[in-house]
Amino acid sequence: MMYHVYHIPGKKVGVTSNLEDRVTKQQGYEPGEYTVVYSTDEIGVASIMERELQEAYGYKVDETLYQNLTVNTKNKSNMNINVTDQTTTFACPVNKLKGQLMDNQGMQWSTSNGDFTITSHSITWILANVHTSQFSKERCFIYNKAFAKYYDKDPHRNIVMGTTFDAVVEKSDFDLIRDWAKNRGIYDGGDVKTQYMKLAEEFGETGKAILNNDMPEIIDGIGDMVVVLTNLAELAGTSIEECISAAYKEIALRKGKMINGTFVKDE
Repeated sequence: MMYHVYHIPGKKVGVTSNLEDRVTKQQGYEPGEYTVVYSTDEIGVASIMERELQEAYGYKVDETLYQNLTVNTKNKSNMNINVTDQTTTFACPVNKLKGQLMDNQGMQWSTSNGDFTITSHSITWILANVHTSQFSKERCFIYNKAFAKYYDKDPHRNIVMGTTFDAVVEKSDFDLIRDWAKNRGIYDGGDVKTQYMKLAEEFGETGKAILNNDMPEIIDGIGDMVVVLTNLAELAGTSIEECISAAYKEIALRKGKMINGTFVKDE
C-alpha cells in the first residue's frame, strides 16, 4: 500500500492511502488544488514526513502520528454527515444526536479547519453547541471554526488506538452540481454574465411550461434554474447555500399578508 503526503496550500498537510476518498470526496479538493509532496510504502516514513512538513509550513502539528491512527475495519460508521467550509451537518434531529455520537466514538472527518474525532469529551461540546437546521428539523449542525477552537485546546482529543474510522461524508445535491460543473469546465470558461443569460433562458422555458400546465416541464425548468443559480453563485465568489441562508434570515421574521395571490410584506 502506498501512503501519500499531500499539501493543500494555506490549509493543511496530511497523509492518506486514498487521495480520491480522503482529499476529494471528504474534503472537496480536486486534483490541481492540492499537491502530493511525497509517496512511500512505509507508513512510518510518511508519518514523520507529514509532521515535519506541518511544522515547516507553519500548520498545526498533529499530536498523534498518522501510523498510530489505526483504522478499525470491523467498525464502520452508520452516521452520515455533510461537511462544508463552514459547517458539519448530522443527518439526524438534535434529540437523537447524542445516541448517534455515542455509537460512533472514534469517527473522524476532515474540514478546512482541521480534522475532528468524536470522543466522549468532544460529544459534550457538540451537544452544547449544536443547532437545528433551518431547512429541516431532521438535521442539525455545528460550526467547524468554533469546534476547531475547542478541539485544539482539548487535552483529551488524542485518538484512541484501534477505534478510529472515517465518517461517511454525504455530498449534497449542490455539491454534486458543482462537481458536474467543474468536470465540464463551466467554472474555468464561464462567468456570471453567461450564467445570468442562461438563467433568463431557463426562466422563459419554465414560464412556458407553467402556461401550458406541463408539470414534467415545470419540474425540469425549476431544477434547471437551481443548477444555473448554483453555478452563478460559485462564479460570483459565493455559494448557493450562503445565498439561501442570507435570504432566509431576511424573510424569517417578515410579516405581511396575501394580496391577489402575492405575499406583500408590511412596511
